[in-house]
Amino acid sequence: MELDKQNVFEDKNSPAMVECVGASANSSKQWKQLGEDERKVSVQEEMKRMHQLPANSSYVTHRFRVLNKILQLISIKVGVAL
Repeated sequence: MELDKQNVFEDKNSPAMVECVGASANSSKQWKQLGEDERKVSVQEEMKRMHQLPANSSYVTHRFRVLNKILQLISIKVGVAL
C-alpha cells in the first residue's frame, strides 16, 4: 500500500496515523506500569543511546534536557494529604 507522504496525517484514520497513535498509547500504558527504579533505568538507557549521537546536535541537546527533567520529576516524592 503506497502512502501519500504529504497528506498522511491529515486523515485521522490513515494507517500511518492509527499506527502512531497506537504506539504512543501502548508506550504510555507501559510507562505507567513501571516503578520508580525501572523508570530511572529506562531514562538512563535513553541517555546512553543519546551519547552515541553527535554531541553538537540540537536534537541531542534538547533530548538531554528533557531526560534530565524527567529524572528530576521522578525523584520528587509526592506526599498524601490526610
